[in-house]
Amino acid sequence: MYVQLDIGWLRHPFPVSSFRVNSQEQIDVLQSQYVQRLHDVEELTARKLQLDRSLELSIEQRNTAYSLVQRNNFSKLEYLGMQQRVEILKMLYRDNEILIFDEPTAVLTPQEIDELMEIMRGFKAEGKSILFITHKLNEIMAVADRCTVLRKGKCIGTVDIANSSKEELSRMMVGRDVQLQVDKKPADPGRVVLDVENVTMHSAQHKKDAVRNVSFQVHAGEIVCLAGIEGNGQTEFVYGLTGLEKISSGKITLDGKDITNESIRQRSKDGMSHIPEDRHKHGLVLDYSLENNMVLQRYWQPEFQKGGFIRSDKVREYSDKLIAQYDVRSGQGSLTTVRSMSGGNQQKAIIAREIDKDPKLLVAVQPTRGLDVGAIEYIHKQIVDERDRGKAVLLVSLELDEVMNLSDRILVMYEGEVVGEFDPKTTTVQELGLYMAGARKQGKESK
Repeated sequence: MYVQLDIGWLRHPFPVSSFRVNSQEQIDVLQSQYVQRLHDVEELTARKLQLDRSLELSIEQRNTAYSLVQRNNFSKLEYLGMQQRVEILKMLYRDNEILIFDEPTAVLTPQEIDELMEIMRGFKAEGKSILFITHKLNEIMAVADRCTVLRKGKCIGTVDIANSSKEELSRMMVGRDVQLQVDKKPADPGRVVLDVENVTMHSAQHKKDAVRNVSFQVHAGEIVCLAGIEGNGQTEFVYGLTGLEKISSGKITLDGKDITNESIRQRSKDGMSHIPEDRHKHGLVLDYSLENNMVLQRYWQPEFQKGGFIRSDKVREYSDKLIAQYDVRSGQGSLTTVRSMSGGNQQKAIIAREIDKDPKLLVAVQPTRGLDVGAIEYIHKQIVDERDRGKAVLLVSLELDEVMNLSDRILVMYEGEVVGEFDPKTTTVQELGLYMAGARKQGKESK
């Protein structure tokens, strides 16, 4: 007797779906197993539906409690702030009792930061434990109960926030008193150094323009900040401005010279210095020595080469001078491999190199990202000093404290367009946040 049973779709453990049987008893056994498998599948299907519904309800409950994500919008998370909220939802669904937030506000608007702080207070009220890792003193003071300060890998101490201050925390972080406010005199703008006219850049990744008809000027003796949430065209614009990428249309003029189609080296020769957003990718050759990195922009000049051969003694002399002048700390001085240096000292090295070129225009992109308050203080002073020497400075930053303290004028970029121009003396962080989030455009409300 031969019986064929179609049981493959049930993922039967038997290696084959054909069985040779010799009795009615064996047929009955196989039929019974077949029916049982059907019941198992039905039960598993029902359980899956129940779990899916439970997950949906859990997300809805958490979302309602904390106003995290708009319903039915989980698949269209275009903004990093919204993505950040989904990450929080993932933690909540797992019912984690210990939540770790590592620099969670880096890509958020002021309004979103306030909302996140409120969410964290809600977690605390629920009895959850939160480890909040940040270098932003305002946020520490807003939500923390206790703060432990680490410096150079060592625990400096733990303080109760209620009995502490930003000044005390900064002193613990750096080991000395730190000036938290930028000390600068009013700007005295001179001639136009940078003139950007209707610059447009196409994004191959998103099949649309990343930058659309951007126009503005930067004068000698002023700091103009290009502010906005990450992902709104600032990075692409800087790439076009510095020659890392070609612009689609428009014109860029540096001190009266059209540099739209110039090479990176030629722009450097014409008087442009660039402190890049990613110091490892665009600022340094990590496995080179510090002295070789110091002359990356100038090694070809007669001062540092002769007959095509590098003059090592002149390179060493120049590097030693910059190290001393800008307090770049490295284990072996000019011979130190840059990879082994701290992030703050790597940044100091880049700033020393770019400023010492005596540029007409300094493009500083996220110059203090991830640095401690001591390094931030130093870098801010160098940027202000450049302005006071009559240089034009274009600052691109996501740090609103930095934007408000350093800038003489603020341009807000949203979805590739400049949507507003502001005077930091007469505007507020909250107002800037609305423009950065697209809630407003200058002269009208955004729809």
